Amino acid sequence: MAAAPVPTPDAWRAADRYLSDTLVGHDPALEAAVAAQQEAGLPAIEVSPLSGKLLHLLARISGARRVLEIGTLGGYSTIWLARGIPRDGLVVTIEAEPFNARVARANLERAGVSERVDIRIGRGEHVLPTLAGEEPFDLVFIDADKESNTLYLDWAARLGHAGTVVVVDNVGRAGRIADASSTDSMVVGTQRALAMLGDDPRFDATALQTLDLKGWDGVALAVLT
Repeated sequence: MAAAPVPTPDAWRAADRYLSDTLVGHDPALEAAVAAQQEAGLPAIEVSPLSGKLLHLLARISGARRVLEIGTLGGYSTIWLARGIPRDGLVVTIEAEPFNARVARANLERAGVSERVDIRIGRGEHVLPTLAGEEPFDLVFIDADKESNTLYLDWAARLGHAGTVVVVDNVGRAGRIADASSTDSMVVGTQRALAMLGDDPRFDATALQTLDLKGWDGVALAVLT
């Protein structure tokens, strides 16, 4: 029996390409969104195609009609989420940078989903309180500054309902989440978020490590109780 491949960056990226080609394929609108984001000079921190497809499937599996996304960037993940909800559904996505929001809006229009997306411009800490009193969200995707993750989780619980799915991206931090002595603010923010998901009775959660074209990271999944 041949030895199993060593999980080097080249090996896991090859596996990621295989899975992406097999299960996601090529999508002109999504590829155009990434290209437009790069041309605009936005950082290449959008979710991978496989992670985008996961968000899409979670929206469909949960029957989500209202989705909250914290961190729009160029709208790549927003497109995936908007495609996973009914035509009368809505994705409310929060973006702190007006320039990013303009790039995202053009990408959403090109993808044909702009009528299902409401971009709210501003920092999450300022925008989230304005959503109180609206219809609850069925799925919440958190992918913004990691230092504020506990604040975002608290608002996810306030703005959702029993059964709401909550997804937190980038929880692996290349394994640094296991370093109790870390002073990296993004690592510390992620550690606090994971501790909250484990301790706060409003959440029932797990997390998975990932190895893909974005490197060594992870995603946390939770359901509001």
